[in-house]
Amino acid sequence: RCRLLCSLLIPALFLSGILCVCLVVLLWGIRLWIQQRKKQFNSAGKDGKRPLLVAFFHPYCNAGGGGERVLWCAIRTLQKKYRNITCVVYTGDKDATGEEIVEGAFRRFNIKLTHPVKFVFLEKRYLVEASLYPHFTLLGQSLGSVFLGWEALLKCAPDIYIDSMGYAFTLPLFKYLGSCRVGCYVHYPTISTDMLSVVRNQDIRFNNAAFITNSPLVSKFKLVYYYFFAFLYGLVGSCSDVVMVNSSWTLNHILSLWRAGACTSVVYPPCDVQAFLDIPLEEEKSAAERSIVSVSQFRPEKDHPLQIRAFAKLLKEKRLVQQPSLKLILIGGCRNHQDEERVKNLKCLCEELGVSNDVMFRINIPFEELKRHLAEATIGLHTMWNEHFGIGVVECMAAGMVILAHNSGGPKLDIVVPYEGHTTGFLAENEDNYAEMMAYILSLSSAKRLEIRENARRSVHRFSDQHFEETFLLSVEPLFK
Repeated sequence: RCRLLCSLLIPALFLSGILCVCLVVLLWGIRLWIQQRKKQFNSAGKDGKRPLLVAFFHPYCNAGGGGERVLWCAIRTLQKKYRNITCVVYTGDKDATGEEIVEGAFRRFNIKLTHPVKFVFLEKRYLVEASLYPHFTLLGQSLGSVFLGWEALLKCAPDIYIDSMGYAFTLPLFKYLGSCRVGCYVHYPTISTDMLSVVRNQDIRFNNAAFITNSPLVSKFKLVYYYFFAFLYGLVGSCSDVVMVNSSWTLNHILSLWRAGACTSVVYPPCDVQAFLDIPLEEEKSAAERSIVSVSQFRPEKDHPLQIRAFAKLLKEKRLVQQPSLKLILIGGCRNHQDEERVKNLKCLCEELGVSNDVMFRINIPFEELKRHLAEATIGLHTMWNEHFGIGVVECMAAGMVILAHNSGGPKLDIVVPYEGHTTGFLAENEDNYAEMMAYILSLSSAKRLEIRENARRSVHRFSDQHFEETFLLSVEPLFK
């Protein structure tokens, strides 16, 4: 038997060795081939020097959310700092031209680029759509992003690659096959220790359905799957040469998963605070109608149903006393058909709760209209559990509203915190909390609300475009050496 095992083991080891060598040779050949394509794609400029290609992987660059504002501010910052660079954006927004996308960035975010941007339009963006993977969504989207990244790499091989949308599984692809220096800006970890605890404790969330929480066996299977995915996520994330995270909450999770503390730093996202600080801040005059405004994309994790239910509860209780009428205005971007369906469902919920006439939806609106709604509102509302940062929260505070955000994540740790010992806003956790806190804020005197609004305004300067530019350039500097 030993002789038989030896006679089988030696050829098996030999064959495995040959296959490994063939794989290494194949990957090395692909790497050399991509380097040749890179030279062909990026020709020398007028001064004879080849510009440095800096590529951003952002398949939904025309979505109009906070992540997109980070993208355009990052590109504008690099264009101002480095002259001999060409910025490239990998996008799947084939329904718009490059000119329309840039114009949209100016219209929505008030960001004007100093130089043209090259757009590489990707055909296989559907591979990262959550709807394609009803089960094992995290793994499916992550593997899909590898194929989408491969398409991007073949169409344009850059010198510096920055994942600005959270597709960490593309990092080793560009680093080892594309021979790029790679960096990433993490808005939200694909998986977090909080997600693991939700499954472990069998809590119901938007990403942990009731049929899973009701079965200990299925919950354990999902927990094993999550741990396996977390291991892979940490592996690919550690490939990055530069890691930027948007908040203290994200930093804690990325450090525990990626273990890349030496190259990780917090870079608060750029919030257009100056545009909102221009709104005059005065003591409120008596009005026949007050508004509560929410600013966030129509995604499931933003928990718009909680906003509507809390608002309905507030109206029900408020009708017992004489107060100005209230409106809830939901402002946000729709990225795709799923988001549009979500808005339809929210409108159905409004009808069900009898508040259709009191809730307004404003979708993909221009910047000036957003500014007007924020200027007129009394309360800024935010309900996402463990929001990674909360640009909408900052904008509400800068515009002069009294903010009511979720007692978790970035709002709790970084934004709605005391400034020089003074209150800057309020936090809540559930439907009853939100209804109670909205009622409390509305019951305050105009002078007291003005004091809170002034404190909040003074605190948001640390989230300005200028502060972002300084910290972003400091963080990405190793990529340009």
